[in-house]
Amino acid sequence: MAGGLWQPQICHKQMVTFQWLYCFFFFLLGGSQGHFRTWADLGGSALSPQLALLYEEVLYTIRHRMGKPEPHHVGGRPGALRLLCRRWAFGMDAEEHRVSMQRVKELESPIFCLKATVKEAKGILGKDVSGFSDPYCLLGIEAKSQEPAHPDSKKRLKAVVKDLIPEDQIHRTQVISQTLNPVWDETFILEFEDTETASFHLDMWDSDMVESVRHKLGELTDLHGLKRIFKDARKDKGQDDFLGNVVLRLKDLHCWDDQWYQLEPRTETYPNRGQCHLQFLLTHKRRATTSSRTQPSYTVHRHLLQQLVSYEILQHQAGSIAWDGELSRHASTVLYLHATQKDLSDFHQVMAQWLAYSKLYQSLEFNSNCLLHQITSIEYQWVQERLRPEQKAELAESFQSLLTYGVSLIRRYRIIFPLSVARSTERLQSLLRVLVQMCKMKAFRELCTLSPDLPKMVSEALKSGTTEWFHMKKQHLKPMSMEENGKALAKLLLEVIADLQQCQKTWNKFFISQPSWLPPKNTSAPQPPLLPFISCQVAEHVQEQLHEVDSSMSKPTAESLFQLYLNLQELYRMKDFLPERDGPLALSDFHQWFKEAVPQWLQKAYTIALERAQRAVQMDQVTQGGRTTTAPPPSTCPPATAQIVKTWQQLNWPDPEEAFMIMVKLGGGSYTRDMCKIALMYCRLIKTRAEALSLSEQNEGEAANRLCIVVNNIKQLRLLILKLPSQLDWAQLERRTGAVIDPQQIQHTLHHQLDSTVSCLDREVQDVVQALATKVTACPQRGGLTRGDGDKSIIPLMKFLESELQYLNEHLVQENFKSLLALLWHHTLAVLTAAAGPQTSSTQRYKKLQCALKSLELCFHAEGCGLPLETLHSAAFVVWVLWRVHLALCSSTSRKLIQKYFSNRIQEQLDASSEKYGAVTIKALYRPSEQKLRVEVLNAVNLIPLDSNGSSDPFVQLTLEPRHEFPEVVARTTQCKRNELHPLFDEAFDFLIPPEKCRQEGACLLLTGEAFFSLRHVPGLDADEDQADMGWVPQTRLSLTHPKPSGDEILRLLESRKGDKEAQAFVKLRKQRAKQSKETA
Repeated sequence: MAGGLWQPQICHKQMVTFQWLYCFFFFLLGGSQGHFRTWADLGGSALSPQLALLYEEVLYTIRHRMGKPEPHHVGGRPGALRLLCRRWAFGMDAEEHRVSMQRVKELESPIFCLKATVKEAKGILGKDVSGFSDPYCLLGIEAKSQEPAHPDSKKRLKAVVKDLIPEDQIHRTQVISQTLNPVWDETFILEFEDTETASFHLDMWDSDMVESVRHKLGELTDLHGLKRIFKDARKDKGQDDFLGNVVLRLKDLHCWDDQWYQLEPRTETYPNRGQCHLQFLLTHKRRATTSSRTQPSYTVHRHLLQQLVSYEILQHQAGSIAWDGELSRHASTVLYLHATQKDLSDFHQVMAQWLAYSKLYQSLEFNSNCLLHQITSIEYQWVQERLRPEQKAELAESFQSLLTYGVSLIRRYRIIFPLSVARSTERLQSLLRVLVQMCKMKAFRELCTLSPDLPKMVSEALKSGTTEWFHMKKQHLKPMSMEENGKALAKLLLEVIADLQQCQKTWNKFFISQPSWLPPKNTSAPQPPLLPFISCQVAEHVQEQLHEVDSSMSKPTAESLFQLYLNLQELYRMKDFLPERDGPLALSDFHQWFKEAVPQWLQKAYTIALERAQRAVQMDQVTQGGRTTTAPPPSTCPPATAQIVKTWQQLNWPDPEEAFMIMVKLGGGSYTRDMCKIALMYCRLIKTRAEALSLSEQNEGEAANRLCIVVNNIKQLRLLILKLPSQLDWAQLERRTGAVIDPQQIQHTLHHQLDSTVSCLDREVQDVVQALATKVTACPQRGGLTRGDGDKSIIPLMKFLESELQYLNEHLVQENFKSLLALLWHHTLAVLTAAAGPQTSSTQRYKKLQCALKSLELCFHAEGCGLPLETLHSAAFVVWVLWRVHLALCSSTSRKLIQKYFSNRIQEQLDASSEKYGAVTIKALYRPSEQKLRVEVLNAVNLIPLDSNGSSDPFVQLTLEPRHEFPEVVARTTQCKRNELHPLFDEAFDFLIPPEKCRQEGACLLLTGEAFFSLRHVPGLDADEDQADMGWVPQTRLSLTHPKPSGDEILRLLESRKGDKEAQAFVKLRKQRAKQSKETA
């Protein structure tokens, strides 16, 4: 058995209990009989020799257990742990256990050993003159500890190793010279008989060699050193100094301990003597079990580990729980005790775990991630020289075995790891990760002479497995007729596509974009082999089955082949997920296999489109019940061309020249022409049906309802026709055929026919909308429009808009509704023109007409949802705009008109650029606290000569206008300047006026000449405080004008108001000034 492979032993009782559970869970998880062995393969009889010897090893380990139990291990009496092992991993009954236990008791006890490693110390006392020490340690085990009689007794503490332990049992470390932090890292094996009474002792001493006084004085550094010289002089030559000790009872130690211990003094002098780092391991020598005597410790431990782990795995499988690699407390305790007693290094323990786990993975199902820890640990601790030749061979064989087994699982991944089952992808990726990490290990590369190419092995395994899977699928399909053959092939392709889609995410992750799992020597990622490989097999099989296809095939056969074509197309499109390849896939010309079937596919699409158009007209709801109960919804245009568009999009013929020929010949004629013919035919049919239904009734309202439906359908059909270039991707077709077909031919064949059809549909829409407008305006019972004198014609017009426009907006598409609105708007303007009648001076009538026009404009514009303003403001509306301004003036009061008059004159003053009659310069400032307007008249320039001597005698008169706003403010006049055309006045005037008067419309300062200065923006009017002086006020230069004698519309309106004295007085004053201005000129 030494160095050989050992199978875990399962007793007969366990096999009977769990055999059926194992099989049930195995097949439930999608496993195969080749992946896992049955329980019958794992065990032998109830007390097979291998199991008996292993159980003996466990009992021996527990019986001779040493040390305190770890917190996470099973503690208590050894008998309890033996009982757990008997019932737990080995499943023995009481009699079998009694026999084994009796045999173990008869065996000789092992030699108990304490493997003590003195690592280092820190902070020890300095005993030499230099302030340092030359420390060394004496250590050993006292067989029976002498406990002090009284807890406060100090006698025990004064004892040293050489006084307690025989000299031949004392071990000594090396002397580390001149240091307070020595490092030894020396290991000693100390034997003892009983952990209950034995204790470990360590004394640390300062080595004292005989030196001359001169040498010591040379090392003297301080007063303390001088005292040390005198002390040395009093003691015996060569006597060492005590630095401290560590005393530990063995029963207080764990099997493995590693910590710092305080160095204790013999007296109270210098109580703080530093610390010592010690490491302990309680081990055995000369174990009397058969396995320990005949096999290496490493091999025995691996067998025990394999047995315990196998039981853990099977226990989890019986409970339908996946094992995560964590051992139970019982197994951990037994393995820990066995490894420490056998003094196995961490490296050999990891090796044993790897061999056990990798072997069990090939027979029992568990998470392959459990192997990653062992791989990482081996890689971290790997030193090839630690292993004997047979161990190296065993490790290399485990690598090769797991690699071969893992690749075999990948070959059957569809069965072992069905991707339709939850967590299967995770399990598969975990296995791949283990294989990758294993192949990257230094141990793998050094021990395996021929390093395998893992990506190539995976690719070959996938190819082989795919071939087997595809062959199995083909055997399940046994068609008879040609039609059944097409359906069977289509079904097979669906299964292939579904399989590739499921595998795509898994395998692309490992084969594309330089995956991290590739070994460093790979410079480029290999191609995922599934799609290129299976496409070859699919192409070969489909071509073999389609050799009998010809143009005389039946319609059912053609339909089944169309589905096969679509499935092949979808399979070929999966190449987009692959990087660039040197050559095309085997399916690159698959469309050529179906050229004989294309005419029947196209003819069927055209026939379906014709039938849908005719059936849609007959089923369309162009008639509806009474409008008072429910309004007819606008019928949507039937998808008459949807079948043709769908067929073209599905066909997606790869060859551009052949695709163009298919488009222009679809349905026996031009592809575009056929669709346009269907559209125009539908248009005529729906109009004819609506007219036929209208003749059976004389109700104009119902006729309008039908026309709404008709115009909506035609407009929707027009939109569908306009979408054909994008739906059929003409732009791409033109680019693809640019090298072989003249663009002018494409333009003439496709676009001209489309534009012609759209124009025809537009004319049909306009005709129907015009007819609808006629029907609506001629319908008296629905608030129709009437023409007549006076305001009565406006009332039915507003009622019509309220009742009809909302209805039409709900039942017409937006574009058609706006076309109808434009017609109704022109009709409405005509009605208002008739309602206005001859011009009249009735203010009340003007107000009504103005209100009606404003309401209509808002109604038709509908806050931007109706007609746009440019449509509303047509040529007919411009007349109405001017008329509306006139209406606004006519409806205003006389005072409002006077204010408007002065506002106009102020604006003219601002717009004036000529100083034909000269100019006057003023400064104005308003003081809010005094409610005073101060005006300074500075000068005038370029006045016209009015006297015979070629000069003038100018003066300036200042008046606040309008007079009804400033009735109590008298006019002011400057001094007269004789014989001056450029007079300098420099006079100031104050006007007491409230600020609100200055803000009135038309409020101004009128200067004779005439010049108008607006008071609404005079400086200081809106200031919170008065300005100090007028120095900061800018000068204002006003051009002098002459009042116009006639032509002002406001003056004419005021003059027409004969009974208004204020209006008449204002007109008279303006005429007088105009007359004076004329005489002066």
